[in-house]
Amino acid sequence: MNRYVIEREIPGVGKNTAEGFCQVAKASNAALDKVGDGIQWQESFVVADKTFCVYLAENEDKILEHAKKSGFPATRIHQVRAVIDPTTANG
Repeated sequence: MNRYVIEREIPGVGKNTAEGFCQVAKASNAALDKVGDGIQWQESFVVADKTFCVYLAENEDKILEHAKKSGFPATRIHQVRAVIDPTTANG
């Protein structure tokens, strides 16, 4: 599967509460169940008016299907080409 970063523009999302995030996660998980195999949510990073969600998926169509079923926009979808960190400097 490919790794994707999905940018979702959601005004005010950063002001959500723990209970609100719990409900969002439940809605996302329910949509994943409907989409079926070929997609997995790894984690999301929340900022003021956006989320950046990391998914493993067979293809971009799975991401779009999840967005439609969950009601969460997939404003931009970026396929990850490489992952680097400070240890990458060690060659």
